[in-house]
Amino acid sequence: MTRMSAFSSPFMLGFDDIERVLDRVSKAANDGYPPYNIERLSKPGSKGDVIRITLAVAGFTRDQLDVSLEESQLVIRGRQEDDKTRQYLHRGIAARQFQRAFVLAEGIEILGADLKDGLLSIDLARPEPEKVIRKIEITGGD
Repeated sequence: MTRMSAFSSPFMLGFDDIERVLDRVSKAANDGYPPYNIERLSKPGSKGDVIRITLAVAGFTRDQLDVSLEESQLVIRGRQEDDKTRQYLHRGIAARQFQRAFVLAEGIEILGADLKDGLLSIDLARPEPEKVIRKIEITGGD
């Protein structure tokens, strides 16, 4: 059975990648750890939007976190090792690993990342696109 989507319309030329991205995002949306916020910041004098992604990564150090750009995805990984020297009477905070990925639109720039008080903040910029108008010449078929 063939799957039909809105992107198979003859008026949606060149949008094949968007369908694949939407499939990838919907699969990744089910994982709830670590929790995160996405907010729009108002930066005076900046052209375009500044977006901040904040992840709650309490217990992780800078060395245990990795932020990378892989193709068009921002990927955040956290790796903790069990401390074998500790003897727990109760263990409610597990040493765990995670991977969280965000698909970025074309043109998004990563400004930087900061870890403070158990929150990892990653700032992104979406520059305002330039308006381009281009005249297309019509040639005669004679």
